[in-house]
Amino acid sequence: MTITPNRRNFLNAMGAVSVPMLIPGSALGLNGAKPPSERVTMGFIGCGRQTFHKNIPLFVRTEGVQALAICDVDSWRRDQAVAQIKKQYDEGKAKGTYSQVAKYSDYQELLARDDIDAVCIATPDHWHATMALDAMRAGKDVALEKPITRTIREGQQLIEAAKKYGRVFRVDSEFRSGKPAHRVTSLVRNGYLGKIHRVITCVPETDVPCPPQSEMPVPPGLDYERWQGPAPRAPYTQRRVHTPRSWERPGWMRHLYYCDGMITNWGTHLCNGAMWATDTERTGPVKIQGTGQYPNADSFWNVLLKFEIDFEFADGLQWVYRTESPYLMIEGEQGWIRAGFRELDAKPKSLLTVQLKPDDQKFRFKSEKQDFIDCVRSREETLEPVEVGHRVTSLGLLGHIAIHTGRTLQWDPQQEVFVNDDEANKYLDTPIREPRRV
Repeated sequence: MTITPNRRNFLNAMGAVSVPMLIPGSALGLNGAKPPSERVTMGFIGCGRQTFHKNIPLFVRTEGVQALAICDVDSWRRDQAVAQIKKQYDEGKAKGTYSQVAKYSDYQELLARDDIDAVCIATPDHWHATMALDAMRAGKDVALEKPITRTIREGQQLIEAAKKYGRVFRVDSEFRSGKPAHRVTSLVRNGYLGKIHRVITCVPETDVPCPPQSEMPVPPGLDYERWQGPAPRAPYTQRRVHTPRSWERPGWMRHLYYCDGMITNWGTHLCNGAMWATDTERTGPVKIQGTGQYPNADSFWNVLLKFEIDFEFADGLQWVYRTESPYLMIEGEQGWIRAGFRELDAKPKSLLTVQLKPDDQKFRFKSEKQDFIDCVRSREETLEPVEVGHRVTSLGLLGHIAIHTGRTLQWDPQQEVFVNDDEANKYLDTPIREPRRV
């Protein structure tokens, strides 16, 4: 890893003075701890429930990570994030040493720091691409919460930026790091199901519709204008953003100004695992058709309630993506295997106890946080790099576009355009922001 000027100056200064006995051994790299010069210094952009409960604890407990800064447009969440980081260090769960964590409301100020190596971005979806692009331009490696984009073009831009600036990128999604997905991929990719002829991926239906909401005063401590960012301007109401001083599921996840709903939210978990297993993670379907149900016209939350989409790939693979209980199933000539986040089933049952052969293809099995940090150091490709994240997100976006246009679409996965369909192609760089009323 390159030592930034500020860090280099610090290290030079340390060499010029005697070291007091009170400095902990961990600060010097003793007892197996990484010395400061070898740590990956991190900033966290977006401090909602995912960052508070998952990203901060898991990252700072990863060997060789030092948290330096956080950013959020909500002052309460900023304070909570700093308190969570300090707690992890105070309780000895964090692997680094606690000194000071800076707080920002403007993510550009965090990115301007030359002593930060990498950022974890976990904001509302409508901010993902913009922040990730800015982070890579600023020389930061990026762990980006799924779904990584809201349009096909945004994904292409992320790929271009990662290559141009030489940045490590990982979709911050845990599904590939779970035992079920790893087992499914190992069996399918090594031919234990024979030729694959159908994939089924399912996600839960979204929440019940929400009644119309009246404009409310913006709560103290929330920079609502900055929160809206690249989204259309709209009056503030709590159910558009998030409940103040709460970690409950935020309302923006159910509104098309900011998110596509379950079709790209949960879908980027289950479809992710299936694309990995079927080796379709760097391509896409050639034919898409689907139906879906939006809430009634007077509903404030307006993402798809339920849907069913049929994909066809160039090699004849059939893929059904629908709302049901969450799982993925892969059917082949010699049986099927079904996986959730923790459970695994198969027919025949003997598939569950298959012992891989020494010459079988092996797949990385590592937590998403450790994978990212290791790759920041090695400069190798992560388990879910930007190209893969783009294709996984695209699958949900393509399905949504097919539902929205109301017809069967032909897709060119190499050129990434709809064939002879100008209307559908409009959505390649424009998010769906209004429900289609039939």
